[in-house]
Amino acid sequence: PELCAVFHCRGCWAVLADSLQLCSPGTARLGFLVCCRGTRDVVWEVSLLVGLEAPLLGCAYNALSCRSCGLAVGFILVSAPSDLASIRGLFCFFKDRIICYLLENQMVIEASKVDFPAVTLKE
Repeated sequence: PELCAVFHCRGCWAVLADSLQLCSPGTARLGFLVCCRGTRDVVWEVSLLVGLEAPLLGCAYNALSCRSCGLAVGFILVSAPSDLASIRGLFCFFKDRIICYLLENQMVIEASKVDFPAVTLKE
């Protein structure tokens, strides 16, 4: 991969995922990164929530939080309209709740400031 990174919780620096699991950075305009899986430090609520505001308006989802500090870090869509259907069941991390550690240059940077290479779910 061109850009290898580790995604950390903004609250406590627990490792949540990495860029090798990244499967849809194209949702960046929505404010989240989509990963195929997360680490054991990511826990999800069993109860379903329903989005009342865009971009999750009308979507059913499970909230994701950091096991170490409890910070809400994202969601897993269970039910969504067709424009978000491709990311159902995947780990969606809020860019403003994670920090990226870039392996190549050993830098820590805000997730919202990183442009990951385009990847499709098929890849």
